[in-house]
Amino acid sequence: MIASARHPRAARLLTPRDFAALKSGSRRLSGPHLSAQVKANAGGGARLGLAVSRRVSKLAVQRNRIKRITRDSFRRHRHLLGARDILIIANPPAAAADNARLHAELQQLWQRIAALNAGEATGTMRG
Repeated sequence: MIASARHPRAARLLTPRDFAALKSGSRRLSGPHLSAQVKANAGGGARLGLAVSRRVSKLAVQRNRIKRITRDSFRRHRHLLGARDILIIANPPAAAADNARLHAELQQLWQRIAALNAGEATGTMRG
């Protein structure tokens, strides 16, 4: 696997402290199947956390499919997202959505997150 296609440990939210930090001061973006909590981090790049509970589906196969699709999409778009901590939360309708629909919704979420990055860039006016 080439380095750009990997999902390194540094690109994951790992500790309960990482997840708790998203509770305060984060932006929330939602779609019909997935929601995202986004907050700037002090690190060098985007980090991903996943929350796919048994409320979404009782079947581990369906929950794992959602997580696998999300990680794959994140790997492909990580370079666009800047230094952000991102928590993707699956809603119950996500279990019934097909793979193409989940990929399309994630594509839209990544674009919206990238637009947040562009909106926070310094402008031409001096402060």
